[in-house]
Amino acid sequence: MSPARNNWLRLRTVIGLRWGAIGGQLLAVLIAHFVLGIDLAFELCVAVVLLSLAVNLSGTIVLPENKRLSAEYTAAILLFDLFQLAIMLYLTGGLTNPFVVLIVGPVVIAASALPVVQTVVLGGVALCLTSALGFWYRPMTIAGSEVLDLPDIYLFGMWLAVTIFTLFFGFYAARVTRDNNAMSEALVATQMALSREQRLSSLGGVVAAAAHELGTPLATIKLAAGELADDLASLPDADPRFAEDAQLIRAQADRCRDILADMGRAGKDDLHLHFVPLEALLHEAAEPHLDRGKEVIFRLDGHLESVRMLEQPVAARTPEVVHGLRNLVQNAVDFAQTTVWIDASWDDDRLRITVGDDGHGYPEDMIGRLGDPFLGRRKRRTWLRPGYEGMGLGLFIAKTLLERSGAVLTFTNGTEPKRRRGALTEPDLANPPGAVVDVQWPRELIAPLKDASRAALGQNSRNDEEQV
Repeated sequence: MSPARNNWLRLRTVIGLRWGAIGGQLLAVLIAHFVLGIDLAFELCVAVVLLSLAVNLSGTIVLPENKRLSAEYTAAILLFDLFQLAIMLYLTGGLTNPFVVLIVGPVVIAASALPVVQTVVLGGVALCLTSALGFWYRPMTIAGSEVLDLPDIYLFGMWLAVTIFTLFFGFYAARVTRDNNAMSEALVATQMALSREQRLSSLGGVVAAAAHELGTPLATIKLAAGELADDLASLPDADPRFAEDAQLIRAQADRCRDILADMGRAGKDDLHLHFVPLEALLHEAAEPHLDRGKEVIFRLDGHLESVRMLEQPVAARTPEVVHGLRNLVQNAVDFAQTTVWIDASWDDDRLRITVGDDGHGYPEDMIGRLGDPFLGRRKRRTWLRPGYEGMGLGLFIAKTLLERSGAVLTFTNGTEPKRRRGALTEPDLANPPGAVVDVQWPRELIAPLKDASRAALGQNSRNDEEQV
């Protein structure tokens, strides 16, 4: 468990749970003594319950209600609860008391909220106390004289059941909590990545607005500089350097205006490019990784060049799709030896993008778990991914974002890992021999066949001209 999660348990939550436990213990003692007629050390039992009540009251009064408890403080409270419960069980029959199973509760809470060390310690204490209750306890008597005496085989069965419950539920709670924490952290990272991509996409609009707003003051500067230059030129005694400076200001204002005009056009174009040709989408996703020393080959429907430029789909250019594909390309470039392949194919029903490399491929025993966050333990597989100590977060982000757009991802290998491969004599025509990620969308979700509103930039205007 990360240090940031060690202080997340609220005092209010612990106090509330302990009030429930105190009420339950007091109610059980009262019913057993006055209703069922069981002879037990009533005064001692009430005293033990009142001790727990005093501890709860002191915590409520001394500490602020919104306090976040540290792992050590929470472990101390649970340790106190274990001993308090063990004393209550000692006074009420030990393992003959069916409520002995409640000793599992603090261990489960520890497994859900505390690091492994504190959980193991509390689990060990719970098992030791349970074992002690099998030998030392105050027998319960019924109707004033009949001692509740159960066979040893029953007591052993109760001890074994509590031991198994403690181990199983403790491990189960710890594992589920760890997976939930990992998923939560990975989803936060995914949201941050998507937010960053959306902010970058929205910069086009900011640039266009800035170019529009700065146009007027630049025109004013240019006009004032021109008039100043003309006035200086008409003065016979004026220093010619002043006129040159005025002309320079005017020229630089013209330059700024041209730069802002280009930026404004680019920003407006970016806002309109919600749907682009499939080839442009693939190039945009791969662009940051094209100059990293690996050859990246693009193939549309099996062709290297854009021979089907007029026939290729117009695909949705969303931050989820762009960033998801970019992460897949980054992963392929990281682990490729020399070449990365990005293949796209389509028909009337589906659009498919495949990203592959000529690296060693995915470990066979991990293919089924690829896309889960924080796989870790990569050091044991350095022969497959040398120099890589990642946690699987990149693939998780890519998988999450692309699945959000409606895609289905399949991870596989071109050939069996560790198998000797021959040299690729014609990389342009080869199939990726290493790791391969297959991404498929239903065609209507990413590149509808007939939808005028989803045409590429300029397509609508051409259609309108043809109709006229």
